[in-house]
Amino acid sequence: MARNLMDKLRRVNQPPGWRASRMSCSSLNRLARAVLLAAVSAACAHAPAARADEPTPWEASVRKALSARGFDGAAISALVVERGSDRELVSLDPDKVLMPASTQKVLTAVAALSVFGPSHRFVTEVRASRPIGTDGAVGDLFVSGGDPALTSEQWWRLAADLRALGLREVRGELVLDDGLFDEERWNANWKDVTARAYYAPVSPLSANYGAFRVRVAPGAAAGAPVLASIDPPVPYLRLENEARTGPAKAASSLAVDREAVAGAERVRVSGVLPLGTAPDDVWRSVSDPLAYAAAVLRLQLEANGIHVAGGVRRGAAAPGASVLLSFEGLPLQEIASLFLKYSNNFIAECLLKWLALGPAPAPGAKPASWAAGSQALRAKLQELGVPLGETQLVDGSGLSRANRVSARVLVEALRRGDANFDAGPELLAGLPIAALDGTLKHRAAEARGRIRAKTGSLDGVTSLAGFARSERGRDVVFAVLVNGARHGDAAAAAAVDDFAAALVRD
Repeated sequence: MARNLMDKLRRVNQPPGWRASRMSCSSLNRLARAVLLAAVSAACAHAPAARADEPTPWEASVRKALSARGFDGAAISALVVERGSDRELVSLDPDKVLMPASTQKVLTAVAALSVFGPSHRFVTEVRASRPIGTDGAVGDLFVSGGDPALTSEQWWRLAADLRALGLREVRGELVLDDGLFDEERWNANWKDVTARAYYAPVSPLSANYGAFRVRVAPGAAAGAPVLASIDPPVPYLRLENEARTGPAKAASSLAVDREAVAGAERVRVSGVLPLGTAPDDVWRSVSDPLAYAAAVLRLQLEANGIHVAGGVRRGAAAPGASVLLSFEGLPLQEIASLFLKYSNNFIAECLLKWLALGPAPAPGAKPASWAAGSQALRAKLQELGVPLGETQLVDGSGLSRANRVSARVLVEALRRGDANFDAGPELLAGLPIAALDGTLKHRAAEARGRIRAKTGSLDGVTSLAGFARSERGRDVVFAVLVNGARHGDAAAAAAVDDFAAALVRD
């Protein structure tokens, strides 16, 4: 370039017929500068342009993590956005809609916290056919409500509150009203429903998320019956223990099944449990959540010295029934944490149906359905500004394989939830923490304490969506959905954990 410039200057200064004496020194300098500028500009035009999208080492590391062997053959949707802004840092088909599995609970949580507020409490109403008499007795006892987190402990507290009011005897029946929701207990889009606890039937009146525990342990010697017990110990659940203790090196073939029988459920324990096996808990769902709730309520009333003379039936409170108690359950912030930390499907589906009803259902309101709840969920997310695009929502938990969600939808829902002063802290606090608690307790060890995210897992589906903070304080919002990984779900989950580790590594 320098040689060409000198040639140009030489030609300018010594052209044929040029009269140098008539050109001032300053004019020559101006001309030389102009020629120099033109030459430099021409040279720069042919030089390689600097790439504005050249990835930083951190971005390159995150992108590399998305090409790991565990993702071979998979459809992937991923997006990483700087927290507090809309700056996209890393993306891979961010608008591709895939099966989200339980990361769909993020959408349900954001919508529910926004609609109801973190301090909202679902109320269980207890009425009686007449006020409590001087003898502590009433006729029928009517119970209605829709608290998705009533456990045996909360039912005991409700019964204790009734005792404190002076109730000592129910001479009539226990009448439970589940009219807030429709009668569809299992979503029609759920395939191959089993008795496993995560398939618990959905009802507004329930106990222990529609599930119970069977604790099993080997007997004292080979051939002895397996030790088995049911919690809660209600007569409604009838234990039939046919299981035997096997030799220490025998293969375990223990099975726990349940089936509905007249007015109860038979819980059958069968097979072989090897000697020396540690005690274990097997969780199963019930088939009739209302009858189960009634059985737990009766148990806790009796535990508080309140005798129930009659049976149980389904129905609404009699006209003019006296209100005895409006029992407030856990605040929604705690309920949201329960279903996010431990991926509780039952709570998620109850909250979805509650979205169709709103915080204060009108008297005589139409029972909430999955279709109405899904429509209400879509409407709230759109109101919050989440770009749904081709999103398909058919339940609140992500258990259905018909759901379709993109990484962008999950990230945008998280961003809007995070920015909501009334609900953001509760959303963040409710998410599992890498290598510390919830469904991430035994995962993402290299990102320990620096990832707060919802996991998702179905056959052929692995996902993760939440927040990450790097060692130097880089905050991002992210989502990654993986469908159909060639090497299996375990390899895909390990690759997702490596992706999480890359997010927090500077």
